[in-house]
Amino acid sequence: MSAPAQGPELAGGGAGAADWETVIGLEVHVQLATRTKIFCSCANEFGAPPNSNVCPVCLGLPGALPALNGAAVEMATAAALALGCRIAEESVFARKHYFYPDLPKGYQISQYDRPLAEGGAVPVEIDGERRSFPLVRIHLEEDAGKSLHAEDGPGDTRVDLNRCGTPLIEIVSEPELRRPEEAGAYLTSLRQIVRYLRVSDGDMSQGSLRCDANVSVRRAGETALGTKTEVKNLNSIKAVERAIAAEAVRQVGVLESGGTVQQMTLLWDDATGEVRPMRSKEDAHDYRYFPEPDLMPLTVDAARRDRIRAALPELPFARRDRLERELGLPAYDASILTASRELADWFEELAGLTGDAKAASNWTMGEVLRWLKDRGEIDDFPVTPAGLAELIALVRNGTVSGGTAKQVFETMVADGRSAGEIVKAEGLAQISDTGALETAVEKAIADHPGQAAEYRAGKEPLLGFFVGQVMKATRGKANPKLVNELLRDRLRSGDSA
Repeated sequence: MSAPAQGPELAGGGAGAADWETVIGLEVHVQLATRTKIFCSCANEFGAPPNSNVCPVCLGLPGALPALNGAAVEMATAAALALGCRIAEESVFARKHYFYPDLPKGYQISQYDRPLAEGGAVPVEIDGERRSFPLVRIHLEEDAGKSLHAEDGPGDTRVDLNRCGTPLIEIVSEPELRRPEEAGAYLTSLRQIVRYLRVSDGDMSQGSLRCDANVSVRRAGETALGTKTEVKNLNSIKAVERAIAAEAVRQVGVLESGGTVQQMTLLWDDATGEVRPMRSKEDAHDYRYFPEPDLMPLTVDAARRDRIRAALPELPFARRDRLERELGLPAYDASILTASRELADWFEELAGLTGDAKAASNWTMGEVLRWLKDRGEIDDFPVTPAGLAELIALVRNGTVSGGTAKQVFETMVADGRSAGEIVKAEGLAQISDTGALETAVEKAIADHPGQAAEYRAGKEPLLGFFVGQVMKATRGKANPKLVNELLRDRLRSGDSA
């Protein structure tokens, strides 16, 4: 079974004639950024040698008992509160049974009928409009291990159990999304929020954020849900969008040819743009859930909820709105500058030091982000907000021109010297002395009498030519504003002597 990623367009966004509507629900697993695993003291880290971060608890050895990681509870509760969920005062862990090589216990400790949190929504911005997509629940669980398959054809499959016991929250949406682009916006916003909260790095390439998409189609106008399939192996937001589109096309094709969509789990092949069967799709009763006998019910009382809520940071949309309202930034600037909590913090410190939010925004969005591209995050940037504020002040008071400031900036990030040190050591200070500039102005006019005559005859764009001559003569150090004033005065008077 396979389906191409391209096809006719669905009503609500995907495939088929406008007679069909796609219905999408997302199950997102977010790996929590705790120091240790959820039920033992093994390190919670990516990239360790296979089967090195394991112990009797995460290996499921007889007699080993789990002990709940309090930090995982705090992070999960913070995420749930940030998304507006109702936190259960008491939730219960359960055993979810299935048999697979990467699950040594034969069951996964999760939550079932009494999850940590219910309700809430993920806010998004799509097509210039803010919306929100409702959630069913958020619950805590442990991760399973990882099966490593031979990449060059049939061969051995090996199992790395390092990931067993990694703390996760599963965030389950209502089936309220209708277009692949809505799923992409949902995941983009959710990843940004968990990063703002610092409960996860949200890195899909390392499995810190994983998404399974439940997809069904129905005739436009119908309210009953169609038979859904679950698409896995989605390691990027773009892959999620492409996979949903492809699966919707496949289902419409099956139904329009008189067939029946089978409930199953599918794997997405990003290289070919196709889905293929993995296994039949289980229902809840297939997992034989029952309460985990080795863990007490989890209690999150009102005082604990209030403490966690009070510590929540300002979230992305709220921060964007405040920067627009208080600093007068355009909406586009505010959206770029709040892309990450760290960048927003860096920018706001710079804006406070300069007292000029627009200049701070221009430098951050221009030179700073250009330098950071492909180099890392703002934490890797070698210039502090105070250092850049000094450079902005030198431009504002006329010590250096805007062009020279960019040269100074490049030197600052290269060798760590301050703007003032660089300007002084390299003689880059702008010439703002009227007497010194008058000589250069008069020489430029005297050396080009023809152009001077044309300017006086009404060809005003030639002023730029004379400015260029003066800047060349002063090696770019002349104050452009003062040069313009002096040239206009001399050219109008006709006195080039």
